[in-house]
Amino acid sequence: MKTKFFFLAILMNLGIVNAQNESLPSIAVANPNVNAVGIKQETAAKMMRLELIKINKHKVYDEFDMADVLKAKEEFRTLCYGQNCLAKLGAELKVDYIMCGSIDGLGNKIALTIKIVDVKSQTIYKSNVKEFDNQELEIQRMIEIVIKEMLLVPVDKVLLDRLAFKNEMITSNNVGKVNNSGPRIGAAFLTGSVNEFAMRSTDQGGLGIIPVVSMIGYQIEGQYVGTENFSALVEGIVNVSGLEQGQFIPSLTIMNGFRFGKSGWEFAFGPGFSVKSTSSGFFDTENLFGTDNQYFSENDWQDYANENFRDNPEYNTNGYFIMPKATEFNADYKNETVLDKRGLKSLNTTFVFAAGRTFRAGSLNIPVNVFYSSQKGGGYAGVNIGFNVLKSKKPMNSKSNRF
Repeated sequence: MKTKFFFLAILMNLGIVNAQNESLPSIAVANPNVNAVGIKQETAAKMMRLELIKINKHKVYDEFDMADVLKAKEEFRTLCYGQNCLAKLGAELKVDYIMCGSIDGLGNKIALTIKIVDVKSQTIYKSNVKEFDNQELEIQRMIEIVIKEMLLVPVDKVLLDRLAFKNEMITSNNVGKVNNSGPRIGAAFLTGSVNEFAMRSTDQGGLGIIPVVSMIGYQIEGQYVGTENFSALVEGIVNVSGLEQGQFIPSLTIMNGFRFGKSGWEFAFGPGFSVKSTSSGFFDTENLFGTDNQYFSENDWQDYANENFRDNPEYNTNGYFIMPKATEFNADYKNETVLDKRGLKSLNTTFVFAAGRTFRAGSLNIPVNVFYSSQKGGGYAGVNIGFNVLKSKKPMNSKSNRF
């Protein structure tokens, strides 16, 4: 008995569902226009039908219901996208509404247009246009969003946000990704311990030059971000200093730079690398053993002590002459590491700060910068100027457009 009631209930429910479906307005889906995306028209139409069925607000015709009419007239199979043609197709199919639209790949976005034509009045009943991020694998979800919004069905906000096209700042044609390299010339004033090293006499391990040196080099520049009012770039600078004074001081600097606005103001910073020579010694600041703040390296001191303290057992320890006691000479001398051209060579690191402006004359760029290269105890402060020609411009997005 219970089994009979169960089957009877199922039949009644099926009857109610069928009656409800029959009462719904009928709708058919024509093949949409598809451009620059990797799906077929027929596939897109099936996706649209599927989403309509899920919403369950219409009685949806499938491709088999439409087959006879489509075979009968060629105009319904190809290029039937306009309002009049769709209304004729709907009349032939004897449906209340007919849906069509277009799916277009436009660079880094997909534009989706869907419209519903009222067959009886031959007018647009509903329509919706939306732009999405270029994610071809999610076209069905894009169709779902457009149809639901059009039929006033709630849309998952998380899904909408993930697929939404982010209208980001435009990459300017005048900024782009620029290969903009060229020579640099300038001059720098040496400060602190570097200044002392430059002016120290050569017999004490110095350079014996005035503390202003020329600089000549070459800069390689490449942008990794470019927008209308801002660009970020990487700069590599190979430089040689002091040639006019008989010195050869090479250096390599790698900088991260930022350029603002069309006026070309910029600043940059980054590490610098060069070779330095150092020794361990002290400066005779009290002029106890020489004159004019003489520098004594350990070797210098041994030579000096060998001449002056050879017969003094207090300072002569197996041929090695220790530095005199500070209390006896009223000075507190301690050995320190000092720049010394005669000393051991090692890697020297600096940190460079620069700011300036690039002046433009057509394709010619003239960068002018002031800079400071800082290292322990001193550094270089100077200005340089250069020129370069805009050699090439490339779009920031390396992927080519497919339309």
